[in-house]
Amino acid sequence: MRATTWMMRSSSLAMMAGLALSAQVAAAQLATDPQTPTAPAATEAPAEDIVVTGSRIRRDPLDQPSPVVTIDDSAIARTGLSSIADVLQRLPASSGGLNSKFNSSGNFGNPPDGGGVGAGSAVLDLRYLGAKRTLVLVDGLRFVNGASASGIPATVDLNSIPSSMIERVEVLQSGASPQYGSDAIAGVVNIITKQSQKGFKGSAQYGQFLGDNDGKTQDYQLSYGVGGDDVHVVAGGYYTKQESVSAANRSISQFPNPGQTSCSDPIGGCSSFTPLGRFLVNGQNITLRGPVASGRPVYDPTLATGDFKAFTAADRYNFAPFNYFLTPVERFGGFVNARARFSDAINLSVKAVYNRRNSQNQAAYLPLGIGPDVGNGNMLDGLSVDATNPYNPFGVTLTPGQNYTAIFRRLVEAGQRTYSQQVDTMSLTGTLDGKFRMFDRNWYWDVNAVLGYNDAKQLFTGNINAARLARAIGPVSQCTDDCVPFNFFGGVGSITPAMLGYIGFDERDRSRQTLNDYTANLSGELFDLPGGPVGIAIGYEHRYQFGSFTPDPIIQAGLGADIPAQAASGRFNVDEVYGEIRLPLLRDLPAIASFELNGAVRHSNYSTFGSNTTFSGGALWKPFNDLLLRGQYAESLRAPSIGELYGAQSRYDATIDDPCTSAAGGLFPSNATVRANCVANGVPASGSYAEPSGQLPVLTGGNPDLRPETARTLLFGGVYSPRWARNGTLSALSLEVNYYDIKVDGAIAAIPAQVLLSRCAETGDALSCTAIRRAPSGIVTAINGLLLNTGGVRTKGIDATLTIRSGETGAGRFGLYVSGNYLLKYAERTPATDSFTTTDYVGTERGSPDQAYPHFKGLGTIDWTLGPVTASITARYIDNVQEIAAENELKSRLYGDAQLQFRPSWLDAKFAFTFGVNNVFDKDPPACFSCSLNNFDPTTYDIPGRFGYLRLSYGL
Repeated sequence: MRATTWMMRSSSLAMMAGLALSAQVAAAQLATDPQTPTAPAATEAPAEDIVVTGSRIRRDPLDQPSPVVTIDDSAIARTGLSSIADVLQRLPASSGGLNSKFNSSGNFGNPPDGGGVGAGSAVLDLRYLGAKRTLVLVDGLRFVNGASASGIPATVDLNSIPSSMIERVEVLQSGASPQYGSDAIAGVVNIITKQSQKGFKGSAQYGQFLGDNDGKTQDYQLSYGVGGDDVHVVAGGYYTKQESVSAANRSISQFPNPGQTSCSDPIGGCSSFTPLGRFLVNGQNITLRGPVASGRPVYDPTLATGDFKAFTAADRYNFAPFNYFLTPVERFGGFVNARARFSDAINLSVKAVYNRRNSQNQAAYLPLGIGPDVGNGNMLDGLSVDATNPYNPFGVTLTPGQNYTAIFRRLVEAGQRTYSQQVDTMSLTGTLDGKFRMFDRNWYWDVNAVLGYNDAKQLFTGNINAARLARAIGPVSQCTDDCVPFNFFGGVGSITPAMLGYIGFDERDRSRQTLNDYTANLSGELFDLPGGPVGIAIGYEHRYQFGSFTPDPIIQAGLGADIPAQAASGRFNVDEVYGEIRLPLLRDLPAIASFELNGAVRHSNYSTFGSNTTFSGGALWKPFNDLLLRGQYAESLRAPSIGELYGAQSRYDATIDDPCTSAAGGLFPSNATVRANCVANGVPASGSYAEPSGQLPVLTGGNPDLRPETARTLLFGGVYSPRWARNGTLSALSLEVNYYDIKVDGAIAAIPAQVLLSRCAETGDALSCTAIRRAPSGIVTAINGLLLNTGGVRTKGIDATLTIRSGETGAGRFGLYVSGNYLLKYAERTPATDSFTTTDYVGTERGSPDQAYPHFKGLGTIDWTLGPVTASITARYIDNVQEIAAENELKSRLYGDAQLQFRPSWLDAKFAFTFGVNNVFDKDPPACFSCSLNNFDPTTYDIPGRFGYLRLSYGL
């Protein structure tokens, strides 16, 4: 990766200057290999100032006020990954985020964050603060949020940005709301697009998991640039196809729990929804001995004869192998970047972007259940099976809450559930910029308009219409015309195509997001101080956002058998003004090579909640030219998103443990305090509630009374890049260390369901117990997960980066890059009845929703170049963590990646042939009992198996 670590904002003229200077900066700064991630060094300045990360004032890019990591297209190519999100999620400062290892949709429903599942999308989460607290920009301007067809996300879907247009990505690892506005609490990701390319560049890559012969990936990219200084156009396109990896083809995901070999294992986890059915009827818990494909089963109340027997754990259904481990994704799109220079006073830039994503999630066959203990939360909970139904073996009408509480059936006859997404993203950006003279100095201006649109459609095959089901199991005299009586009781093979044809339907959902963003900026210099000219920047922004989620009409009517949902929509607009100043006070004094103060302020007026003001201040001090020290204080803001404000109520099936169960792992039999609190919460005192671990329903939804989150960031750090380590045995040496402390107040979140269950059972906390709703049998039918302004989040840590490059030797050039994050603190404060509960997650695995918080994460690369050959080895280390909800340690992992590249001189070194293997040592992820799916944490660990790839590239 290049050592050019500035972040451009808006002005195409600034971009031209920055690109022209990139070679000078790289040489003066680190002289790094263009495939190494870089951080700023403390050296002499280049000839011209440009716009740098975290500031809108032009400055020396080597005197950065905030820490930035830059990843260019060469570094992206070296990973062998086809998604920019997967590349960024490997950064030590990243805590993961949604990616294609999440097989969500109908498996879990809509999580309690107001944004929907986001199936098939990918995001970046910095500092463990959630992706919605990381701002994503494209060329310094906002990009339209993603659309998931299951909610209204608060984040940009990185899979909606054409990868062929990315020149580099700059990650600002500090709060920056005064400079960029809402959402920039954890940091800013700025994707810089290709604007000055000349000629053709292209690549074709094929990869797959070696030995397993799955996860096959094709990635084709091309771009072409033409023109001169006055008019220049860059256009390109790409096509990426990633095939699936099935859970059935990995040993870790064969059963709902790690190491499990049978549903009769005491650990549980298998489903009550079985192909033979489970029937809680007449106070009995029974199932079929075997399928009764035609006619009516025989029911003997004594179970001595007939077709029914007592239901046991061995009768439960193993749904695990029917899921995806890696979801299939197809993406294609293109871009055009055009620039016209009319004079020094005015330039015009236009960028057009289109992207299509086709993705799919898959779950086991539909679990269809009726009765109050099922907890559907809709009409199904109250259905009766009439005595005249020709398949009812009990001879009487089954009435919910009277002679039956639940009937469970797995509809294997309908085929597996599939959720297919089609997402179209369009964005059009126009910029006018230029410069003029004022106060005998250069001043720069730009005005920008961004129009973005995201449209997502999802098709779910295999749902059931509850109204039609009610008719099909009701009085047979009313099942006329096209109605076909339904057989709940015959077991696998007893549900005919005609039955499915009557009750089944294809669910079609849709969501949309719109962004209209208009900005104007002015920057320049006022006068000179002893340390240099005083710089200022001022600007205005008007932003309008709209989002909507429209479920299928049958779902809105509450008649679906899968996840319930209602339509939601909302909009807001905001007007903002900002100002920034840079005061270079001293220079060229003993122990003060330079010293400056800087500050910024932004005032925002939102249509949803009113006004807010954020500000930041910092200092940069060079005791001598090789050492830069920095300190920064910043206040940040995150306004509640459309989904968080207006999201309609839905359900999330969380993989969590109920302490009140008498099954294995429950505390009810052994802890008198827990037993008393659970009985008070509605659990039978007899201990008859013995459901094993599994998924519990959490009610989710928005809250129009939410207030904005506020945050405070403290940052102290330094960069040491000595002159003696240049132009000799070493060509570059740089060490950067930064300490950060971020405190978020009024965090928008739901109180975690596991926290509510545990507090209610262990302490009897009234607020927690009130949030839990149980059936008379003790089964949890709902946990309140609606959004609140909860207490807050506090995180502290240390980032460190070391870069070493050798000079030319007889054996070639060598490089070492090491980056790491040491997490000192990550704690969440949630409200209880009389106070707050603080939980520190450092060194733990949270489980559903999945997130590991290792003390240390590291990334290291050694590379070697000799003539046309380049080789590299990358190591990725993740410290061990302890699973909170289970006595299980997820041991540390060290992943190894290797790549070899050959550029034949007889092809003018324009062609490159690359071979690489990720996860060379074939390390499996550590097993996780409380994680949502596939028994591993997809935010943190790799899919099992070696991934190999071949690539042919030209001009890259």
